Parts: sequence; structure tokens; C-alpha cells
Amino acid sequence: MDTTFDIVVIGSGPGGYAAAIRASQLGFKTAIVEKYNTLGGTCTNVGCIPTKALLDSTQYYHTAATKFAIHGINLKDISLDFTQLINRKADVVKQNTAGLNYLMSKNKIEVITGTASFVGSTEIKVSRLNEEPILIKGTYFIIATGSKPSTIPGVTIDKKRIITSTEALSLTEKPKSITIIGGGVIGVEMASIYSRIGTEVTIIEYSDSLIPTMDREFGKELKKLFAKNGIKVLLNHKVQGTVNNGDTAAVTFLDTNNTLQEITTDYCLVAVGRKPYTEGLGLENTSVKLDDRERISVNEKLQTANPNIYAIGDVIAGPMLAHKAEEEGVFVAETINGQKPHINYNLIPGVVYTWPEIASVGFTEEELKKQGKDYRVGKFPFLASARARAAMEKDGFAKVLTDPKYGEILGIHIIGPRAADLIAQGIIGMEYEVTDEDMFRISYAHPTYSEALKEAYLISSGQGAINI
Repeated sequence: MDTTFDIVVIGSGPGGYAAAIRASQLGFKTAIVEKYNTLGGTCTNVGCIPTKALLDSTQYYHTAATKFAIHGINLKDISLDFTQLINRKADVVKQNTAGLNYLMSKNKIEVITGTASFVGSTEIKVSRLNEEPILIKGTYFIIATGSKPSTIPGVTIDKKRIITSTEALSLTEKPKSITIIGGGVIGVEMASIYSRIGTEVTIIEYSDSLIPTMDREFGKELKKLFAKNGIKVLLNHKVQGTVNNGDTAAVTFLDTNNTLQEITTDYCLVAVGRKPYTEGLGLENTSVKLDDRERISVNEKLQTANPNIYAIGDVIAGPMLAHKAEEEGVFVAETINGQKPHINYNLIPGVVYTWPEIASVGFTEEELKKQGKDYRVGKFPFLASARARAAMEKDGFAKVLTDPKYGEILGIHIIGPRAADLIAQGIIGMEYEVTDEDMFRISYAHPTYSEALKEAYLISSGQGAINI
């Protein structure tokens, strides 16, 4: 094995593999170091991809059980094969990791399996299972080691009854009940997966809203929709501790009256966020610094205090999103190549894959109010969409926030069918500074979910909606 490279990427998640591929495309001799036997990091193996596979599978089951009869489709004795549900998820992951292996080979990227730690600013040691460590030299390094689940005081994750999303994606049997600590993105997606197949789900959230970092109307709408599906949501509740009782778990918490309560559940899923994975990297042997939240400090070029060492993705500040890491990976490779790429962090969308889906980009109303900035609101319900009515997908709305003087689009927030795909159109408009009037004057196919956005643009521009 060659041990000297132009660029060495540590970590093979979306940021890492995107950086490695772009670096190779630009002519750099590239290696990627991954401690696990499969490429793809958290996203591909125990995050984005398997979660979406289960979300799709459970949504099909739920739709068949609750809506098919209305469509005139009668199924007799519908049942769920939980083992097959999990097996299909595993197969989807396998296909994606195989695709990454192919891309590494195609782009002539050296894949090194082992745990990397810096011995200096231009050299790392890679520790390998049952093999001697090797030293790898690089002109540049890109740290893309991602993040891992975090917890809160009083809650010890044992991966048996007190679990994270990783374990929740690979349970061997359908639980009768599950209590989720945290109503953020991971928590509400996991709640969706299990409630659809008949598991009794309770979410305990410390703040006064679900998905509290997004538009506040999302939290209200999602709580209402969750109630319709039998998900119990406890807001403004503070978890005090958890106990593994063997066959069950107990969760104690303070309710809104500051009274101590307890829930007994099959599993307690801890979904209170993630923290950067930087332990064991040997950063003490470099000039790389961490901030007060244990994230790697970087400048506007994503360089650390060692100019030849860069960091991207979950290990630096900003939202922990796979597509954010991908953008940063490409950004760094092109920066090293002497180009001058740019990332507009305000235009990186956030998506929640519940059903209906939630997607958001730009400023929220709360942020605009805090800035003291004037804005107009265009909001249109999917209830009034012909396509949504035909598909029985009438929940949610599309909301756009625009500048009253120039019509500039300041933010787009959608909760509704295919919101994750619809948001892309809005990002294009914001990237190229298209106005709300421009956006409603282009032609939208009828009937489509996208027309809800057209109507929202119409309303925000002062034109008024057209009945669809």
C-alpha cells in the first residue's frame, strides 16, 4: 500500500466521500480512512438511509391499513412482517454501501480501514484490527468524522432498553410501546415509524414545541397530526432519569406542574441531539482547537489552526445535515485546488421525513421578528389543493415569507405531501434572487402539489390566491 497522498480524508460519511471523490476528480492522489468495515458513515448505515427506508415501508403499511378501503381497494387480513421490514432496510443500506465502494474504485481512491489519529500535522497513524498500525502522510487532511448520539443527566444509554436511533433501527421484534426523549427531527421521525405499525408512542420534550429549531407553526401542526395518529406528546416536561428493568424501561420526568411522574415502556429512545466525534483523533499533536461545544474551530475556508488540516460536517459549527457536509466536502476539495467556491448557509434546507413531510429554507418568522425586519406572509393550505384532495393528502400548508418592498423571498416553509422535493424549487428562487411575483408567474403543471407554492407566492405578493 502506498502511504503518501496529496489529500487524506478521515471519515467516509457524506462529507468525507464527497470530499474524496471531488479531490480525485481534480487530480489529487486521495485516500479515505474509515474505522468501520463499511463506507458511508452514520447517514448511510444507521441514519438517513435506513430511517427513510423504514419511514417508506411503514407509511405503505399505514396507508394500506387506513386508506385503501376508501379508494375501493379491499385487503383481507392485512398483516405486518416486522422481520422483513428490517431486512428490507438492511438491503437498502447494503445497496448504498456497495455503490460507495464502486465510486471509490472508479475514482481510484485508496480506502484504508482503521482508526486514524494524528501524530503530527502531516502524518496520521491508522490502527487496524489484528494488524500492525500504519503511518500515512498527507499534504492536506480533511477531518470528516461526524457525530454520535448525546444524552442528558440521569440518562445512561445501555443500548438494550435505553437506546439510541441506531438500536431502534434494528430491533428484532415490534415493541408494544416506546417512549422517546426529545421531540426534534430524530425523535419525530422515529415516532412516525413506530406509531404507524401499532406501537404505543410517547414523546417527552423539554421545550414548548416539537422540532423547536424550525418554524413554530410546524410544531403546532405536527402535534395536531400526531394526536390524530395516537402519538402522545408531552411538552414542557423535563426527564429526570431512566432505569432498565430487564424486560422494560422506566422513565421519570417532571410535568408542567413540576410533579414527578413515571412511564413504564418497552424501550426508551434517547433522541436529544448529537455531539461531534473528535475523541482519539490525536488533535493534541496538532494545533487544531476545539470550541466550547467540542466542535473543531475553522475559518471561512474551513481550515483549522493548521492551514493544511480542514474540518467539515458534524464536527464543526452549523446544522448536522448530510447535505451540508457534502457541500463542505466539495468546497474544501475545490479550495485546496485554488478555486473560490461559496456556500450560502442560509440556503441549506432542513427536512423532516414525517408524513406529511416538513421542509424549510431561509429565515423563519421568529428570526425575522428578532431582526426587526418587515416581511409579508403568503400561506396556502393543502386542503385547498386539487391534487392533495385527489390523493387524500390534505394536511399541512405552504408558507413563504417575502420582502414587502422588492418581493425578495426570505424564507419558505412547507408541511405537506412531498415537501422534501418541493423545497428545491424555492431554493433555486432564493439563490438567484427571484421575486415572489416571478415565482408565481411561471407555469405550474395542474394538478400538482407544487401549485400550493404558486398560491403562497401570489398571496405574499398581494395578488390574492386563485382557487385550485
